[in-house]
Formats: sequence, structure tokens, C-alpha cells
Amino acid sequence: MRIVKVSIFLIPIFLIFGYWASSTPVLITRLNGYEISPFAVLAEADLEGAILKGADLHGVVLNKANLKNSMLADSDLSGATLTGADLSGADLSDADLSDADLFNANLEGANLKGANLRGAYLRGVNLRGALMTDSDMTSANLTGADIYGAILTNAVMPDGKIHG
Repeated sequence: MRIVKVSIFLIPIFLIFGYWASSTPVLITRLNGYEISPFAVLAEADLEGAILKGADLHGVVLNKANLKNSMLADSDLSGATLTGADLSGADLSDADLSDADLFNANLEGANLKGANLRGAYLRGVNLRGALMTDSDMTSANLTGADIYGAILTNAVMPDGKIHG
């Protein structure tokens, strides 16, 4: 088991997982299928390696959060704000990232197979070596994104934007 320091800046404090959130250490092991309040702010949270498979993270703010090597497969991150978040090596297969803001996020080597990225803001994102097979990037903005070595087999991208 691992204690993870989660810095939560909430005004007012919101209820997360049925407990009042604070900046005290939080024990993170498995959060499969949990729902986190869409008003939750987990900016700069250290969730490296966390198992969040199938979690409802709709609208959650995870700016500059450390989610390296996290398991987020089948999770709902629609409308979430992940500006500058580190998702390198994360498993986001079949995750819903529609309308999510991932400006300047690091998704190097991430598994985005089958992910829904419709309308996602991916400007300046590092997608080097990411697996994006069967992902849907309809109307996504990838301006300035680094997709070197990314695998885009069967990816859907009508109306997507890569250049200015």
C-alpha cells in the first residue's frame, strides 16, 4: 500500500468518495468504478500508478496532476481539465475524454486504443509513441501536438485540427 499526498484546493470543500476532501495524505490503492464529484479539484495530485479503471471522473480538474502509469481504462474523463498533467505510460484504453482539456499534457507512450477524444483540446500535447488505434478524434484540436511515433491505425479524425 502506498500513501499518496493529494493537494486539493477547494472553495468550498467538496465531498469526494463519501469523505470530506482535504490536503491530508490519502490512501490510494484501487478506485475501480468510483465516482468523483464533477466539482472536485485534484490539481497537482500525485496519483502515479493509481488504479482508476472505470472511474467516473467527469468534469474533474486534474491540472498538473501526476498520473504516470495509471490505469484509467474505461474511465469517464469527459469534460475533465488535465492541463499540463503527466499521463505518460497511462492506460486510457476505451476511456471517454470527449471535450476534455489536455493542453500541454504529457501522454508519451500512453495507451489510447479505442479512446473517445471527440472535441478534446489537445493543443501542445506530447503523444510521442502513444497507441491511438481505433480512437475517435472527431473535431479534436491537435495544433502543435507531437505525434512522432504515435500509432494511429484506424483512428477517426474528420474535422480534427492538427495545423494552425
